[in-house]
Formats: sequence, structure tokens, C-alpha cells
Amino acid sequence: MENPQNKKSKLREFFELNEVFGYFFRPKDPNRPSSFNLRMMHGINKISILIFLMALLVWLSRRLF
Repeated sequence: MENPQNKKSKLREFFELNEVFGYFFRPKDPNRPSSFNLRMMHGINKISILIFLMALLVWLSRRLF
């Protein structure tokens, strides 16, 4: 039988957003190579994550209200 505390821990890990926020607010690493293509790729990724989160909020608001 599974421990209820362990089940809560798994649920908390599933909804953890630390990696998403870390992607937006991490400091610049001087050892990481930087090029125009890499900067554009990360910029497009950030835009797509924001659009996805906004669409998720709109969808949830329409479902709930």
C-alpha cells in the first residue's frame, strides 16, 4: 500500500515549475558559448512558453466560468 505522503510528494513534483521559472531568470553563464542562432532559439522558446501559458489560462477561465 502506498503512503499518502509519498503520493502528495509525487503530485507536487509533477506540478513543480522551478525549471520553467529558472529558464527565464537564470543568470548568464560566461562559460556557455553564445551565438546569434542560439540567442534567437532561446528567445523563440521563451515566447512559445509564454503563449502556451496564456492559452492555458484562457482555456481554464472558459472552462470554469
